[in-house]
Amino acid sequence: MGRKKGRDISGWIVVDKPAGVTSTSVVGKVRWALDAKKAGHAGTLDPAATGVLAIALGEATKTVPFITDAMKCYRFQVRFGAATSTDDAEGAVLETSDARPTDEAIDAALGAFRGDIMQVPPQVSAVKVEGERAYDLAREGVAMDLAARPLWVESLEVVARPDADTVELEMVCGKGGYVRSIARDLSRALGCLGHVAWLRRVWSGPFEAENGLSLDQIDTLARTPALDEKLLPLELGLDDLPEVKATVEGAVRLSHGNPGQVIASGIEFGTEVWVSRDGLAIAVGRYMGGEVHPDRVFNR
Repeated sequence: MGRKKGRDISGWIVVDKPAGVTSTSVVGKVRWALDAKKAGHAGTLDPAATGVLAIALGEATKTVPFITDAMKCYRFQVRFGAATSTDDAEGAVLETSDARPTDEAIDAALGAFRGDIMQVPPQVSAVKVEGERAYDLAREGVAMDLAARPLWVESLEVVARPDADTVELEMVCGKGGYVRSIARDLSRALGCLGHVAWLRRVWSGPFEAENGLSLDQIDTLARTPALDEKLLPLELGLDDLPEVKATVEGAVRLSHGNPGQVIASGIEFGTEVWVSRDGLAIAVGRYMGGEVHPDRVFNR
């Protein structure tokens, strides 16, 4: 196979994804616009969802797992009265209910969805079932018993109650949260059925939707130095890890994938850290008392 064409460019581009496009297509547009050799995203958004989609380029793709694991904030509207096949407005209606919850009932029910909870992913999700994606099986009409998965919900609050049929909520949660599952299970707990009417990811780790580029802006700036100037540092992807500084000799050793000496204080033995030299990331690895043993090395 031939080598991928494009520039060796590294960093992050934050996109405010509109509804109606897939996360994969956004990655492709950003990669084309920057003529980048390598790109990937940190956390899929459903096509109907909007908000922050962080695109990693080049060496920044090595930091994607840390953004995927980071806390995220979602704002969404639940529409009461109908359960759907996808747990959102895109699916077919499976069952209806005339019941509508009071504000007091919603407030009381939210407590069960905070902290450490277990949630069953939607039938249309990226969960793998015997090597296949659940959404592919769902499209073939296969009904699945998906296992419940743990989720940490930092907060879940009512933002607005526009009318009896809807409520707007904001949730801050850890990795693996399915907003559609929250809407489905909350509505069932309230005895009224429901689904997600719309969903927006407000922030993901250090990245915020309000600072993201629109697809129109990316089209306008494509293949120009002005778009290069929108590139954010690779190091932002390491925001949740403690930083240690490499010595001159340590930087050389770490850049070749070997354990290297670092200067650190207050870091516990075995902690995962990122190593810098002159403010630039060299590697990610485990702190082993004066040295870091690298797991990932950045080729700068």
